[in-house]
Amino acid sequence: MAIIALDPSLSLQIGRGSNQHEAVIEEIEGLIKVYKDGLVERPQVVPYVSTALPSELGVTSKDLVIDKFTNVWARFYVPKSNRKLPLIVYFHGGGFCVGSAAWSCYHEFLAKLAAKAGCLIVSVNYRLAPENPLPAAYEDGLKWLMWLKQEALNGSSEWWSKQCNFCSVFLAGDSAGANIAHNVASRLGPINPYPLTLKGTILIQPFFGGEARTNSEKNMVQSPRSALSLAASDTYWRLALPCGTNRDHPWCNQLGKGSPKMEEMKLLPTLVCISERDILKDRNLEFCAAMGRAGKKVEHVLYKGVGHAFQVLDKSQLSQAQTLEMITHVKAFIYQ
Repeated sequence: MAIIALDPSLSLQIGRGSNQHEAVIEEIEGLIKVYKDGLVERPQVVPYVSTALPSELGVTSKDLVIDKFTNVWARFYVPKSNRKLPLIVYFHGGGFCVGSAAWSCYHEFLAKLAAKAGCLIVSVNYRLAPENPLPAAYEDGLKWLMWLKQEALNGSSEWWSKQCNFCSVFLAGDSAGANIAHNVASRLGPINPYPLTLKGTILIQPFFGGEARTNSEKNMVQSPRSALSLAASDTYWRLALPCGTNRDHPWCNQLGKGSPKMEEMKLLPTLVCISERDILKDRNLEFCAAMGRAGKKVEHVLYKGVGHAFQVLDKSQLSQAQTLEMITHVKAFIYQ
């Protein structure tokens, strides 16, 4: 285990003179540009920040690498406490293609979540597509769980583990990160995570898809600054899914004909956080209904008047109020 210094190049690849490269084959304006020769450009639209936090927040943060070969690392958030706290393993959003555990918006949100919900958080910086298409992100998530399992088995006395309740572990994420959390939980199957006890998943605006459009995908009016448009969603899936597949692949369409039946899956109790003005709203509601029909424990909250990723990208008064509501719901879920 190594402590790392922040280096934006960990998840940022900028082209050296784009005009030297071949034609652009995929692009989401301002976020990612993929060239025919394989070069990937990711403009720095969100600042990368160090682990520093305001002292009054009462949260300590550090970065740790567990795999130097793939450069899989995570940012830890540990609030001051005189007791052991639940652990949330968190995966950031970004359509599997952009984003970082070092993005300022995630650093601020997760530090606040750790402080107000009273939990430890491990924010995983997984490998990105298209350089590392799915299932790379799922594999990185499982790798972190197995690393945590080993820490628990070894009776770890690291600065963070002294306050960690390994018997109360949750998988969580927003957007693509919520998809990762769900798929990592689904992949556990025969894997025994003992002495970790996985209590549930927290899916914030989970990024699912399908070839057939839902009503919210077809009809939801999005502002030009929306965090997720239908065109961007389609591009992310083309870049992230295995070559030759489409949006009915089980990793994208959880309810498609080729997907495992939920009745036969071992699924953890799940909290789904849905945004009213998100193109994914209907798909998220369908997912919750399917879990309920399959006899799985699921609850959902619909946040009025806000869009996709509001909790990390929207600083409006409404969004900030709804973010505090979301944190309250997450706290209730992990302490029930």
